[in-house]
Amino acid sequence: MSVRTLMRKFQDFEDPRIIKLRENLYGASFFLMKLLPARFMLELAVEVGQLKQGATICESSSGTFGLALAMLARQYGYRLILVSDWALDRHLHRRLIELGAEVDIVEKPAASGGFQQARLDRLQRHIREIADSYWPLQYDNPNNPLSYAKIAEQMINRVGKVDCLVGAVGSGGSMSGTSRCLRVLFPELHAVGVDTPNSVLFGQPSGSITKLSGLGGHIVPKNVDHCQFDEIHWLTPAETCQATHELHREHGLFMGPTSGAAYRVAEWWSRNNPGKAVVAIFPDEGHRYTETTYDQEWLQTVPGWPGPLRQNPVTVATPKEEMLGWSRFSWNRKTLGQALAPAGEGIGSGRAQVYPGGGPGTDATAAT
Repeated sequence: MSVRTLMRKFQDFEDPRIIKLRENLYGASFFLMKLLPARFMLELAVEVGQLKQGATICESSSGTFGLALAMLARQYGYRLILVSDWALDRHLHRRLIELGAEVDIVEKPAASGGFQQARLDRLQRHIREIADSYWPLQYDNPNNPLSYAKIAEQMINRVGKVDCLVGAVGSGGSMSGTSRCLRVLFPELHAVGVDTPNSVLFGQPSGSITKLSGLGGHIVPKNVDHCQFDEIHWLTPAETCQATHELHREHGLFMGPTSGAAYRVAEWWSRNNPGKAVVAIFPDEGHRYTETTYDQEWLQTVPGWPGPLRQNPVTVATPKEEMLGWSRFSWNRKTLGQALAPAGEGIGSGRAQVYPGGGPGTDATAAT
């Protein structure tokens, strides 16, 4: 039996439940969303000869993409080296080890690009030293967003016309890929990306980010297609955690913080656009956040917790403004440079740190 055929057993794990939360609001709730792009990328790598049987897969990850690779590598006989840092959840670390992954922890940040760049530097060393190693390169690989055509189809089958898609932005794959596919049928689709203050993904000056897995970055992924987005929202960690608890208490959905962030914005958008069908992407369940997002002691360390917190966004004039609470900006499908350029100027300003991977997309990439 071929590796591609074997990998198909994971398709039951990768499909979301599309749940109606209220009249015009739906949640695409995943067990582990990153299984979809991981399987898709590995399948295609096998087909074109980039990934040989028994070879070593090398990747930088502190989250669910690493877990997805570990599950696939264990089943299909690949060695897996994951480069991570101190922020790796200890329970996830144990699970990765149990699955047979070799986890290389980077102890010090790079002078430029922080831990993300330090991890990429360490990853490059592994790739140079290991013959026939394969790097999935989730932040740069165009097969990442391409894999989400399947999810767009499922949304259409369940909801019909989708007027608005909302999701947190990390690698850029899920939001960029799903919105691009939905617009084949619904060109007026309103795509809303969700980020956090001090993250450079949509033009905020780089700064300290309270670690919430899947939110924020110091390097911009090439798979973030800025021209897909109509609107961007920034939620603070405290606002994100509050929304994650609300999603659990109000709808029984025990999800991670990226899901909570998407829920907060999608719920607001649906209230302000009655009659428009809104789908929020909920990428993973909440089990690995029990000692952070769902832990009252940890929450006391989050700036601004427990509030009072904004219940509606404040509209800002530029993504470069200081974000003290939930904020929004009308992106209007611009490039990053266009969104950051002062009125009347060209698109040359605001370029983020360039990622060494190369390939199509915007200016740079992250490694979370």
